[in-house]
Amino acid sequence: MGEQKVYVAKRPPMGWNSWDCYGASVDEETLLGNARYMAENLKEYGWEYVVCDIQWSEPTADSHAYHKFAELEMDEYSRLIPAVKRFPSAADGKGFKPIADKIHDMGLKFGIHIMRGIPRQAVHRNTKILGTDKTARDIAHPASICMWNTDMYGVDANVDGAQAYYDSIFKLYAEWGVDYVKVDDLARVDVGPDAPGAGFSEIAMIRKAIEKCGRSIVLSLSPGPSRVEQKDFLLENANLWRMTDDFWDKWEHLYGMFERCHAWEGIGCKNHWPDCDMLPIGHLCVCTDEGREKENSKIINDTKRAKMGHYTHFTHDEQKILMTLWCIFRSPLMIGAELRDNDQFTLDLLTNSRLLNMHRHGRKAKEIYRKDDLVIWKSQTKDGKLYAAFFNISEEKKKTKFKYKDFGIKVRSEVPAADVWSGEGFYLNDKMAIELEPHTVKCYEIGLE
Repeated sequence: MGEQKVYVAKRPPMGWNSWDCYGASVDEETLLGNARYMAENLKEYGWEYVVCDIQWSEPTADSHAYHKFAELEMDEYSRLIPAVKRFPSAADGKGFKPIADKIHDMGLKFGIHIMRGIPRQAVHRNTKILGTDKTARDIAHPASICMWNTDMYGVDANVDGAQAYYDSIFKLYAEWGVDYVKVDDLARVDVGPDAPGAGFSEIAMIRKAIEKCGRSIVLSLSPGPSRVEQKDFLLENANLWRMTDDFWDKWEHLYGMFERCHAWEGIGCKNHWPDCDMLPIGHLCVCTDEGREKENSKIINDTKRAKMGHYTHFTHDEQKILMTLWCIFRSPLMIGAELRDNDQFTLDLLTNSRLLNMHRHGRKAKEIYRKDDLVIWKSQTKDGKLYAAFFNISEEKKKTKFKYKDFGIKVRSEVPAADVWSGEGFYLNDKMAIELEPHTVKCYEIGLE
């Protein structure tokens, strides 16, 4: 990152995040249970990050909702620490290190979520900051607050002690063995680079703190939408940044992502990736009782989890659209499901080798056509493979043709190809007819060398 050119995200990171399934209520058993599933079933396909999302310092967190002005666990230097009630191994000042060690022993990497700023309770108590004689009250910017979470005040970048605070928390995360930090209330930057306490100034402080902490840590910024005109600053200071607000299993969210991907195409590169947000597939919202469809309750064993939340509202075809777009665009991939409840279809989505090869090795991804909600994307690899994705995001059946000239194919003869989703091999001909039902995708891997 920055001048160091440390490639902590050479490719878009792939992993699991606790938010979609557990909201603020994730605990130690859940983290390690999902990590074990990943190690046993997904690691060989490139999935490696296990990320603990929001409110891990709050003992009373129990759902997707936030408790206003909740008491948080904090050390003497104004730094939030894991709530021992939910993360028992954090007792005696161990923090997340025991969990990180176990996840590393599985061959995986560990991540956490934080809110930008300094805890309000630290400011009210005027607690110390490590590495400076300044206190929490000295560096807080009380007018800089999050509109949807009451935990933090912003940090005023223009005062002494501000950088020391961010240095201190990332020093702690490095000691714990954290590999990935998702910083929230930060990617939707609507202020200038010199504004105190928010936006660009806090991102820059965080970047400096990571560079000084002695550990390679991926920096992910949330929520979006980030603006394309901010790309130079984001490329310099972050590894990932959200292109969108929270993405859920709603068709209108998926439909809208095509426009966002088109706007950001060509900007993602080694170590710096525009982020479409999480994959709301599989068993979601496990911490809420939304009721379950009878047929879905048979997918998993008769456990308490089976009665909570819901399976994704996306159809199977819509999930294929989601995975195809995220992979050809090369977005980071963060699974939202309770992995231990995956059905075979969900597991197949996450272990499709051709699809993941497109995500891992694709280059120069580009939307080459869109009319009447028929959308076509292409990408290619250094070893001569071409990927072509045809999306029908309309409500009507569509017909089109695979035209060699649209994809830069110069040969006149047929070429070997495979359907990414069915695995079926075939020989592709110029102007091959393609038919697409509403809300479906066809994606092809084409060998040109």
